[in-house]
Amino acid sequence: MRIYEGSPRQGWEEVFRSIGAYVDRERIKELLLLELDAGFILQGMAMPVAGARTESEMTLIKVTRELPDDEVAELMEAAEVKRGTADTDTPHAEIANYYEQAMRVIGAYIDRSKPRDVFLFEQEGAFVLRLLMLGAGAAPMGHQLVEFTRDDIMAMIDAAPGQRNQPAREAGPSDGETVA
Repeated sequence: MRIYEGSPRQGWEEVFRSIGAYVDRERIKELLLLELDAGFILQGMAMPVAGARTESEMTLIKVTRELPDDEVAELMEAAEVKRGTADTDTPHAEIANYYEQAMRVIGAYIDRSKPRDVFLFEQEGAFVLRLLMLGAGAAPMGHQLVEFTRDDIMAMIDAAPGQRNQPAREAGPSDGETVA
């Protein structure tokens, strides 16, 4: 979230984790997430709502949602209430909450990178980020492209429990991602 209007967003790990949980719950895939001044635009492919008829019963439809900051805050509060209720601490990315876990580790990467602006898209479990990085005096330095393959994401999810309560470090190519 933002500390004050116009400042870069902070707490990406929790923001993205909460959006990821929403995406899992709504069964959305093939994500596009665009940061706005006061929230996000989320677009993806989803199953039609129950009772809606399509030409093919298995056809995915494009959904577009605006997620204003206040709604993201509500998603974060709802996610926090559920913390500690899982049967195990072991991630189960292949089962039901892949996006929550994937978005969480990507959010942690973004927190370490400290960008000014974020654009994300996902296809088949792989993610590409475009980050507007800050230079000296908070002037935009330029965009950085970062790609995480599905294998990268799975490795980051597997490593995440061991990194809890560890001191923050700077993000870099050693995190397993490809930087363009």
